[in-house]
Amino acid sequence: MDISAILDKQREYFSSGETRNPNFRLGKLDRLKRAIEENEGDILRALQKDLNKAPFEAYETELGIVLDELRYIRKRLLPWIKPIRVRTPLVHFPSSSFRIPEPYGIVLIMSPWNYPFQLTLAPLIGAIAAGNCSIIKPSNYSPATSQLISRIIRENFEDRYIAVLEGGREVNQTLLNHRFDKIFFTGSTAVGRVVMESAARFLTPVTLELGGKSPCIVHRDCDIGLAARRIAWGKLLNAGQTCVAPDYLLVHGTIRHSLIKAIKGYIIKFYGEDPIS
Repeated sequence: MDISAILDKQREYFSSGETRNPNFRLGKLDRLKRAIEENEGDILRALQKDLNKAPFEAYETELGIVLDELRYIRKRLLPWIKPIRVRTPLVHFPSSSFRIPEPYGIVLIMSPWNYPFQLTLAPLIGAIAAGNCSIIKPSNYSPATSQLISRIIRENFEDRYIAVLEGGREVNQTLLNHRFDKIFFTGSTAVGRVVMESAARFLTPVTLELGGKSPCIVHRDCDIGLAARRIAWGKLLNAGQTCVAPDYLLVHGTIRHSLIKAIKGYIIKFYGEDPIS
C-alpha cells in the first residue's frame, strides 16, 4: 500500500471540509457502532485467538469499553464542538472573542498488542468525533485482531477517510518518516522515544500512553480482604499485561503477612490451584 498516496487522498478529502460537518461526524460514529455490534462474535473470537481472552474478559476490557466510549462521546459531541464565547482583552475592545474547536487533520494511531481492539478503536472514536481523517497501524503481534479491524474499517469507510496499514517495524518506520497532524501511540517507553523524535521533525503533537511504575500503597487501617481482592484483580487482569497494573506494593509492616496471605487466597479463588491449565 502506497502510504504517500493515501496521505495525499486524505489531505485532499480533509481539505474539502466534509469531515468537519457535525452530522457527518455523528453519522460515522453511528456507522462504527453498528459495525462493532455486527462483528461482536468475530471480535471476541479474534481476541481469544491472539490472547486467549475469555469472552467475559474480552468484553469487559475491550469491547464494552469501546461501546461505552462511543455512547459517551456521541451524547456530548454537539455541545463540545460549539464555539465558546470567552473574555476579550481590553486592547481589543470593542471586538468579541470565541474559542472554536478545530480538527488537526490527518491522525496516525499506533496501537499495542495487549489491548489490541480497545487501544485502536478508542483513539479512532476521538479522531472521528473531532473531525479528522485517520491512518491506523495496529500491532503485528495480535494478527487476528489486526486483520479483523482492517476488514471492519475497509467494509465501512473509504480509505480517503480512514485507512488501516498492517505490518511490522518496517511499516512503523515508514509511517514515521511522513508528516502527520497528530499521533496517538501506546506502547513502551523505548518506542515512545522513537515516535516522539520522529514527530519532532515535523512539530507534530503527540499523545503517548507508555508503561511505567505503578505502586500500590496499603496502609494498616485498610480492609485487608478488599485490598487483596482488588490488587489480585488489577495485577492479573489480562494476564498481567496492563500498563497501570500494580507492579509493587508499599505495605505497612503490621499487615504485611496478612495481606500476602489474602492475595494468595484470592489468586487461587480467581484462577484455581493451577492457573496455566
